[in-house]
Amino acid sequence: METGLGKEPADLVLEPLRIIRGDIARLDRKIDVKIDGLRTELRSETADLRSDFHSLRADVAADFVTMRKETGEQIAGLRRAVVEHHSAVLGHGVLIWASKRACVGWSSISACRQ
Repeated sequence: METGLGKEPADLVLEPLRIIRGDIARLDRKIDVKIDGLRTELRSETADLRSDFHSLRADVAADFVTMRKETGEQIAGLRRAVVEHHSAVLGHGVLIWASKRACVGWSSISACRQ
């Protein structure tokens, strides 16, 4: 079926569709290249992030070990101070008790009060 323009109506529609199909194919290739680049960049960033997490985990573990050691040393110092304090208090108590006991035998109790 021929029209007055010399082309069939099917050719008038098919030609622009073929051009559009070529344009879409070119855009698809561009998009594929971009996607591949983004995937590569994402893999690289993911590897960097994993490395940072491992480094951070090691730093935190080291800090915990240091903190535990320092806390243990502080607790040991506190224990030592408490034991020394109790020893001093008990020692003074024994001295006071011994001096009061010694005063019982004295003739003047008022001399023992000090």
